[in-house]
Amino acid sequence: MTGTAALPLPARTEVAVVGAGPTGLALAVTLAEAGIDFVLLDKQAEGANTSRAAVVHARTLEVLDELDPSGALSAALVGRGIPVSRFRIRDGARPLAAVDFDGLPTAHPYALMVPQYETEGVLLARLRALGREVHRPHEVASVLQDADGVTLTTTTGETLRAAYAVGADGMHSAVREAAGIAFEGSAYGESFVLADVVMDWAPGPHEVSLAFGAAGLTVIAPLPGGARAAGHGEGRYRIVATVAEAPAEPDLAFVRGLLDERVPGQAAVRELVWSSRFRIHHRVAARYRAGRLLLAGDAAHVHSPAGGQGMNTGIQDGYALGRALAAGNLDAYEARRRPVALRVVALTDRMTRVATTRNPALRAVRNALLPVLARIPALRDRLATELAELDYR
Repeated sequence: MTGTAALPLPARTEVAVVGAGPTGLALAVTLAEAGIDFVLLDKQAEGANTSRAAVVHARTLEVLDELDPSGALSAALVGRGIPVSRFRIRDGARPLAAVDFDGLPTAHPYALMVPQYETEGVLLARLRALGREVHRPHEVASVLQDADGVTLTTTTGETLRAAYAVGADGMHSAVREAAGIAFEGSAYGESFVLADVVMDWAPGPHEVSLAFGAAGLTVIAPLPGGARAAGHGEGRYRIVATVAEAPAEPDLAFVRGLLDERVPGQAAVRELVWSSRFRIHHRVAARYRAGRLLLAGDAAHVHSPAGGQGMNTGIQDGYALGRALAAGNLDAYEARRRPVALRVVALTDRMTRVATTRNPALRAVRNALLPVLARIPALRDRLATELAELDYR
């Protein structure tokens, strides 16, 4: 995405949306479609974000179709990614179970592997087609609400008056802090490594692999870009792995060593494109609304990346909140979306803890049970539906 000149803030608006990541963009598009005046502001210059998410699930693609019934919005995103129909669980290099998406009751029976910046780019293009823009860079310093509205003040002293303010500004949300809403939960002890690599991956580019192991959880997923030999697994991949204490900037040797230990004999890493280290919490906001202040996305919930559901849940939050604002029924927003966050946090926490148990007896039971359970169609379909978030319509 290319940069744009900073836009001054207007004096007033109906809805101030703080944070122009996927959640804020989805909310802004929904409000623009509904004809509700809003201001979308972000503290970062355009294109300065660090992309973490890499999967768009079926329900999120359905939301894009609801925002643009022509199908052009979802088609634009699908054209930038790789549809993958299988999620495979392994113990190291040994396959244990597979979850298939191609039988799901949806127009998008797959997981779409696509970098977060591409998702943001498609949503931003839609927003601009509707005649609206992101106001950057504007960092919010204070948020004060009263009986009649909300006053936001930026670090440069500009003020914006709004009827409502939405915090789509991430885990360290200024809006949530101003609202005095507790962020309930705790942090994982491990750090997480994120790396994009070019490698030869034996299972190939047609599945997402979740590898269990006493050393940690490892997710390996294909990404668009990078040459792929026909019928072979060489190409670009995203790696997400729990590590007791990862270096701040994992290098090529570290990533190679990690894969050699976690999935022996399966990966030959040629190039490290990008890497980082981060820590993850599992938390849900005690409320999604305090008067005229509302929360969505990572400001409302954060969790393990095991199921690739964080950005998806946030985009769906933005859409649901935009529709609630358009309908004048804000109480319905929390009633609908907070239970979804609780389910997602519980599922991803279970997946992470089951994957990383160090108890030999529990690992043996897990590895014996999973192949049996995966052969039960009802259980297999249930997990596919849960990962695709189709239960959250």
